[in-house]
Amino acid sequence: MTAVTSFHHRTTLSDIDIERLVRSENADDRAVATHKICRVMERGRLGDTDRAAAQEIIRMLAQDAAELVRRALAVTLRTSELLPHDVAMKLAQDVVTVSVPLLTFSPIFSDEDLADIIRSGGPVRQIAVAKRETLSEVVTTALADNGVEEAAVIACANDNARFTEGGMNRVMDRFGTSEVLHSVLVNRKTLPVSVSERLINVVSASLREQLIAHHAIKPETAVEIVTAARERATLDMADQAGASFDPQGLASHLMASGRLTPSLILRALARGHMPFFEHALSELSGVPHERTWLMVHDAGSLGLRAIYDRAGLPGRMFQTFRMAVETYHTLQAEAGHLDPIRMQERLIERFLTQVPFAPREDLIYLYERLDRDSQGRLWAKSPEKSANDLLKAA
Repeated sequence: MTAVTSFHHRTTLSDIDIERLVRSENADDRAVATHKICRVMERGRLGDTDRAAAQEIIRMLAQDAAELVRRALAVTLRTSELLPHDVAMKLAQDVVTVSVPLLTFSPIFSDEDLADIIRSGGPVRQIAVAKRETLSEVVTTALADNGVEEAAVIACANDNARFTEGGMNRVMDRFGTSEVLHSVLVNRKTLPVSVSERLINVVSASLREQLIAHHAIKPETAVEIVTAARERATLDMADQAGASFDPQGLASHLMASGRLTPSLILRALARGHMPFFEHALSELSGVPHERTWLMVHDAGSLGLRAIYDRAGLPGRMFQTFRMAVETYHTLQAEAGHLDPIRMQERLIERFLTQVPFAPREDLIYLYERLDRDSQGRLWAKSPEKSANDLLKAA
């Protein structure tokens, strides 16, 4: 009561507001008074004395038996730094109409507070936290480990929610079959390479089931088609990543998942992803990247052959890889000033005129790449026909 009277004398609050707050037995009246008093507190420039008095009033209001009053307090001060931390934590455990506004907006909670609430607060509170404008890795990790699917999806849809690679993979572990999650992750600005690869695999598995169920294709054939589609998607992802592309991370992930295939490596090399080629050889051979780089670029064909054999790649394909590396070096010396898209086009063109012994499916794939302009649109109306015609001409 003393705090209310003291605060009243130094603000624009009316006697009626104070009377409603202190003496009214009507919850609606007290809620209206609470809203007005909290607005005055929030808008006023409070010194230390007034701030202490205001926070004492807030503590009193937080103990009101009427949910309507506590909700008025929570909604009005949901973005305020005036709310005492102990009151915020108390209201976070209140009924959902009181707790949700604060959990969604209040700056008073620390990352550790929010993580604890996620672990113990139940689905409604988890979803409220997930809707915050920004989320730290501490909070998203708690959501990844403990949150319900809706909370995890909401956080993943927010590019201002920072995830560790482990946290994002944990979300995939728990909710990896959710098509809504797939859509949300695909539309994030950035994704860890390992998560991108897992998404590609999920889509590929779905495609495999459709091919077998609806088109009477043998499972072995479906696997081959899906594998090719996966490799194309992986390299398209590398192209689109631009400056954020992590060739070492991608090579390491593909190695760990058993998908660092000769075909994928050749296609990547022919598209100009030399750092990925180096890291792929390093992963397969167990030779450090620095030494692998020297054997590819500074030791001539004998060095390339040595690291190639150490990596266990097929001997029949060595001449194809050797000519791809030589083509890359030559074009770098001649036209290193070209932008990445044009450089890739020139590299594929030059490679295809010099390499007659690459596997047929890889040549078709590279011809199809040449059919695309810089925006990814197809010049040819029928890419399969165009690719095969070019292959016959070659």
